[in-house]
Amino acid sequence: MLVPVAIAQEPEPSSGDAAAIRPEYPDFSWQRIPLYMHIRKAKTFTNREIAFLAKFPLITFEKANGHQDHGSVEAGTLAAAKAVKKLNPNAKILYYRNVIVHYGDYKVDKQLEEIPGALLRDEQGKTNLVRNRSAAYDLSNPTLRKWWIDSCKVVTADASIDGLFIDGNIKALEPGYLRRQIGAEKKDQTIDGYHLLMNQTREAIGPNKLMIGNILRARFDDGGLEYLDYFDGSYLEGFFHNVGGVSYPQYVAKGIDTMQRAARQGKIIAFTTGFNAPKNTSDLGIDESHGSIESDAAAREALVYPLAIFLICAEEHSYFRVHEGYSANGNDRWMRWLPEYDRPLGPPVGPATKEGYRYSRKFQHAAVQLDIEKRTASIQWIRENRE
Repeated sequence: MLVPVAIAQEPEPSSGDAAAIRPEYPDFSWQRIPLYMHIRKAKTFTNREIAFLAKFPLITFEKANGHQDHGSVEAGTLAAAKAVKKLNPNAKILYYRNVIVHYGDYKVDKQLEEIPGALLRDEQGKTNLVRNRSAAYDLSNPTLRKWWIDSCKVVTADASIDGLFIDGNIKALEPGYLRRQIGAEKKDQTIDGYHLLMNQTREAIGPNKLMIGNILRARFDDGGLEYLDYFDGSYLEGFFHNVGGVSYPQYVAKGIDTMQRAARQGKIIAFTTGFNAPKNTSDLGIDESHGSIESDAAAREALVYPLAIFLICAEEHSYFRVHEGYSANGNDRWMRWLPEYDRPLGPPVGPATKEGYRYSRKFQHAAVQLDIEKRTASIQWIRENRE
């Protein structure tokens, strides 16, 4: 099992009083289903879209956000964040950075070009190693790490940004990812560099800023909990991609157990999935794609199974998002608001119970049944007694 490591040449950050300071968490209530938003738009969000975004307690503005109108992802993200904060100052807004995949349109990209050996290369010198179209950072390069950290520090210093959303952790930590292209020794060096980077990033942005990672995944020995100390919480995707010869119910059961344990530790959970069963788009089962769903009726039907999984696991500061993808460029279905989101939920009566692959849990206004072997679920909404 891979574990966080320290490299002697670079000291670990000191653990003083600052380490005990926890960032301010997003607002949370059991009154309704607690929701999360994860979105990007190449141009400026409209007033209507900003008003919609302001309804969410936790928002990540994804890569490529606002760069066409504002000149860079940094400027586009800050513009969107400030607009949301005007309507909802309590919204917690995260700035997206990928820890290994180089996505363009960032202002700091010009500095990257000046760093020797910043990108991973295969034996032929090719750098577009991610899906044969994107470059990957060489995390073993200390100058590259400093560039990455500084780019995060500048944006998170703005009062409208409450923290970082760090993506690409699975790619960085998965031993087989890019190993054939770059060789075993370089892969192991980049894993060591990843652990350094996470420690150094926390130190750089300070204890008052959130760090949310895309890190919990049943593929890991302990479901990603072994890496969760770096973060204030985890976004979850790829939840249904059973890998490593494990069956679907075994894999999802491990994912549920992992999510429950993280949530009970007080970690922020941002559980996301598609309306339709997400498709595995890579041999290692890391990336996924999402199908579209045209009608609200079909969306409501597809909502039940992933929502049931979320409710089986949710604790305070757990948030839910079901979607067709992360882009707001093509249509406005990302703003779909289903009737279930307005139903009273109420706090859980207790933790979920489990019998085999069947789960159940009761809330003040809902009873949840889930069978991951049959891939079925039901949510019975209970009307409040007003006698």
